[in-house]
Amino acid sequence: MESIIEYFAMGGYAGYVWPAYGVTAVILVIMLVASRRMLRANQAIYETLAGSEKDGTVEKKT
Repeated sequence: MESIIEYFAMGGYAGYVWPAYGVTAVILVIMLVASRRMLRANQAIYETLAGSEKDGTVEKKT
């Protein structure tokens, strides 16, 4: 049990290490959420464009 407490104390640096892990985890979650939102938005745009091309309603710029 004492070794677990020593591990979480990180040799006196726990005040620096654990917040760094927390900030990293929060940033990763934010990036995941943002990526999923962007993917859904891009998929919706793609489906709109793909459907419009089939109907012939999209004008191609030359």
